[in-house]
Amino acid sequence: MHIVDGALSNAVVIGGGIAAAGGIAMGLRSLDIDRIPTAGVLSASFFVASLIHVPIGPSSVHLILNGLAGLLLGWAAFPALFVGLLLQAVFFGFGGLTVLGINTLNIALPAVLAGLIFGRLIGRGTPGQGALWGGLGGGFAIAGTTAMVALSLALSGDAFLPAAKLVFFAHIPVMAIEALLTGFAVLLARRVKPELFTRNAIA
Repeated sequence: MHIVDGALSNAVVIGGGIAAAGGIAMGLRSLDIDRIPTAGVLSASFFVASLIHVPIGPSSVHLILNGLAGLLLGWAAFPALFVGLLLQAVFFGFGGLTVLGINTLNIALPAVLAGLIFGRLIGRGTPGQGALWGGLGGGFAIAGTTAMVALSLALSGDAFLPAAKLVFFAHIPVMAIEALLTGFAVLLARRVKPELFTRNAIA
């Protein structure tokens, strides 16, 4: 899911950077002191999970866990995921610094949308029902990120269309895995710390 430096047109890189900056600003405004530990844990989880890459053709796939971040943090997923991407770019060279904005947008915006759509539903009903909504949110976030990465490549020129299609279809198994992991994480959280979902995460 990390787009590398030099792969995108200047217009896509600049537009993505501006949009990401707006998302980070909104996220920082909504990040109260009580949610800072949660943001730190989710940022670290994203950092570790997405380090493990499975090569597929010219691309690779990996876990992201951005759906869980969006369900728990709402807009605050933007700064949390930005920090993880920045550290990966600096220490491991994943992605790059010039594409940090568009990579953040592609991963964090679907996370926020997952929180908006599924976040309120998780706190209702039984823990099992909440886990179902959480799983759908996790799969939705990966599908959204995959679509946005493919769109970023497609907008950068026709030469990237085959890569855009490959990115989308290669991540279909990841969508299912992320849905299961997010569902189980939500189930555990609903049982041991249900207050995480009792307030609106998209504040």
